[in-house]
Amino acid sequence: MAEGIKDKVAIIGMGCTQFGELWNKHAEDLLVDAFVEALEDAGIDKKDIGGAWLATCFEEVNVGKSAIPLASTLKLPFVPVTRVENFCASGTEAFRGACYAVASGACDIAMAIGVEKLKDTGYGGLPDFGMVMGTRNRLMLPNMTAPGAFAMLATRYFAKYGLQPQEGKNALAKVSSKSHDNGAKNPKAHLRKPVAVDTIMNAPIVAWPLGLFDCCGVSDGSACAIVAKPEIAKKLRPDPIWVKALQIAVTSGEELMGTDWDGAHLETTYQAGRRAYAEAGVKNPRDELSVMEVHDCFSITEMVVYEDLQISPRGHAKDDIDAGFYNLDGQIPCQPDGGLKCFGHPIGASGLRMIYEVYKQLQQKAGPRQIKNPKLGLTHNLGGFPSSSVCSVSILGN
Repeated sequence: MAEGIKDKVAIIGMGCTQFGELWNKHAEDLLVDAFVEALEDAGIDKKDIGGAWLATCFEEVNVGKSAIPLASTLKLPFVPVTRVENFCASGTEAFRGACYAVASGACDIAMAIGVEKLKDTGYGGLPDFGMVMGTRNRLMLPNMTAPGAFAMLATRYFAKYGLQPQEGKNALAKVSSKSHDNGAKNPKAHLRKPVAVDTIMNAPIVAWPLGLFDCCGVSDGSACAIVAKPEIAKKLRPDPIWVKALQIAVTSGEELMGTDWDGAHLETTYQAGRRAYAEAGVKNPRDELSVMEVHDCFSITEMVVYEDLQISPRGHAKDDIDAGFYNLDGQIPCQPDGGLKCFGHPIGASGLRMIYEVYKQLQQKAGPRQIKNPKLGLTHNLGGFPSSSVCSVSILGN
């Protein structure tokens, strides 16, 4: 029986660039910035790295189809480097590769790094899905957009649980407002201004009920993690952060093959979370988790993820939102760094950016957004549509 990787891998260093409209930087510049911070944080030399994984989605505006640009840019000394891509979950996919290499004994120290220069595509949102999913998707789903797909998730959720339109929109607005309050405290965030609930409620509609502030933007950025075997981690620093679980779930198409899926939740999130809790030994996530970073591509995504991760009871996320349960001073702060709402979504970097925040929180080095005495943190990185997605969940602890 598989025993998982709990406490077999530790994070010894991390780096993260500022995210934003970084017109004066190339993808290679961002890789260097994140790498240098992670290397200095770990206190190692790059020759100590036994393998590296690079996450990037759109090769047209990044570093190409292979991992060679990473090795040449960082001057890695002939170590194995692999480029990975798994839609918007690409960042955590790179982290998974590095962690599994260490847990297996293939590497003593490994690195995961992600980068994306989405502003260079010229799109206001994610680029044409035909670029990513191929001609077949463009022919079968010619009008599919991310806001449209997640708007349908919202309307179905409202209908299933009896939320009136304004009532549901108000809950979503509180989700976004909370994240903007947190992002205002983070110098690495793209958007750093608080936004009131009324402003969010009255913003232009993108795809009803999702307005402008219910949708994350795009940006440029990079993030990096260096992981090591336990005995090495303990020698290098007094506060390594331990990987308690790392799970991924990918749709098999079941959501669209019958009538069992209710259209009001993300099944891959539930499955990945369930397995992650089992691997980490978490019995009651509502009582045991200290902090969360989830994939808030849209406010409704964050809202349903509260339930898919078994924190809020089904149909009652609104109650916890109204009570401030997920606020910075709540029981389980969610998006303490501002989330995708404030960072934007440079695809290859987002999952690692989430891990960076939980890493800093667990080390109590998060500055003005630091939460009290965190012990266990979760990250959730999602790619695709509600009906067809890939989801990675990691659990970290000190």
